[in-house]
Amino acid sequence: MPYGPVMATPLVLLDVDGVLNPFERPARDYRGHRCSPNGVTYRLWLNSRHGPMLRDLARATGAELAWASYWCDEANVWIAPRVGLPNLPFVPIPPFPGAGNGVTLGSWKARHVARWVEGRPFVWFEDEPDATDCIAAEPGVGEHLLVAVDPRRGLSEEHLDQARDWLHALPR
Repeated sequence: MPYGPVMATPLVLLDVDGVLNPFERPARDYRGHRCSPNGVTYRLWLNSRHGPMLRDLARATGAELAWASYWCDEANVWIAPRVGLPNLPFVPIPPFPGAGNGVTLGSWKARHVARWVEGRPFVWFEDEPDATDCIAAEPGVGEHLLVAVDPRRGLSEEHLDQARDWLHALPR
C-alpha cells in the first residue's frame, strides 16, 4: 500500500466558444447548428468527433470532464448532445460584469475556475489570450496546464495530445 497523499482526480475543463465552436467556419468535420439559450439565437459550428475524442482522453488518463464556459449548464443542453458528450459538471461562471478595476474576461473566468477546482490538477482548453497569466495568478491553484486554442480554428488533435501527455506525466 503506497504512503503519502493521494492525487485527486484530474480535471479536463472545456470552453465552448472558440474551442468547441470556432469563430471561423471550419473547412470540414463541422456542422452548423442553431440554438437559442435564454431566447437568444446563436449559430454554432460543432464537430461530432470532439465528444468521443474527449471521452477517450478522460478514460485514458483517469480525468473527469467538466465545462468551464459562460454557457455553464446550458452547454449540457445545447452542446453536449451535438458533440457526443454526456451531461457534465460545470464551473458556475456568472455573467461578466464588464471591464473595469483591472477585470478582464480571462481574469473573471479564471477566478471562478480556481475556486471550483479546489486545488485539483487540471487541463483547461481555453481561447482567452490572458487566461494563462490569470489562472497562474489565482491563489491556491494546483498543478495545471492551460492549452491555448486558436479561437478561429478550435480544438484539434494536437491539443488533445498535449493534454494527454501532461496528464500522463502527473504523479499518481
